Amino acid sequence: MYIEAPELAAYPNLRHAFFTREGGVSEGIYASLNGGLGSSDDPAKVAENRRRMAEELEVAPNALVSVHQVHSADAVIVEGPWNGERPKADGMATSVPGIALGITTADCGPILFADPHVNVIGAAHAGWRGALTGVLEATIAAMETLGARRDKIVAVLGPTISQGAYEVGSDFVARFVETSPDNKRFFQPSERAGHAMFDLPGFIGMRLEAAGIGEFANLGLCTYVNEEHFFSYRRTTHRSEPDYGRLISAITLTPSYL
Repeated sequence: MYIEAPELAAYPNLRHAFFTREGGVSEGIYASLNGGLGSSDDPAKVAENRRRMAEELEVAPNALVSVHQVHSADAVIVEGPWNGERPKADGMATSVPGIALGITTADCGPILFADPHVNVIGAAHAGWRGALTGVLEATIAAMETLGARRDKIVAVLGPTISQGAYEVGSDFVARFVETSPDNKRFFQPSERAGHAMFDLPGFIGMRLEAAGIGEFANLGLCTYVNEEHFFSYRRTTHRSEPDYGRLISAITLTPSYL
């Protein structure tokens, strides 16, 4: 049902999960653990799926908190479950025990953060746009306002589309190279003229390491190629399917250890 990272599992004051698509109640293209509030799946089934995830994390169902992700560079501080609409952002940070920060993805990079020594956690949704414009750095900065120390932060990248499955056009490449010529190293030639294969996990790792965090780890799992375990927006697009499920990656502070 979910995957754990040793880098985070080593700390008793943390619980986390990179949930797969298995273990839920959704059907068809959403089968089965679809956590996407913005999908066209039956809302009751999504709610039950998220309840199951919250149960695994040992938090209340409404304490599995997600933002309205918009591919931005914005990160928010979470003090409790939302009242009303979810804020538009792509990063979160909290120091409140029992709140699970949940990121939804289906090819983009889900990153879970923690400074376990001062009980501050974070989570970020990093597609190419968010990674390029600074959502990772914004999430780290939000954690620092709560007392996290940058050089003590552990960050783990969960299931993400791999370079071999991520073909982009020349305009895409130009946008990255204009930002920094060094970004050329994240592209390899494609079989199609005028296209290239983009290494999103590598780019995310570079940005996090450049930010000066203490430890970065990549689970090395591709959403596109592993249909049994992961949803993929790009795979759905290639098949002309009407919608797709969303994976949840979440982290929480465990009250009993604080």
